[in-house]
Amino acid sequence: MFRAIANALSTVGSAVATVVTLPFRLLAGLFGGASRGGRTRRA
Repeated sequence: MFRAIANALSTVGSAVATVVTLPFRLLAGLFGGASRGGRTRRA
């Protein structure tokens, strides 16, 4: 029973971590691409 609770908490924790980090990763990608400028295009 405790294992099921631990698995549920682990699943919820990983989902929350994904949702929390996604906006930061998107912002990092936007600012990273903007700081490189439009001179070089990634293939």
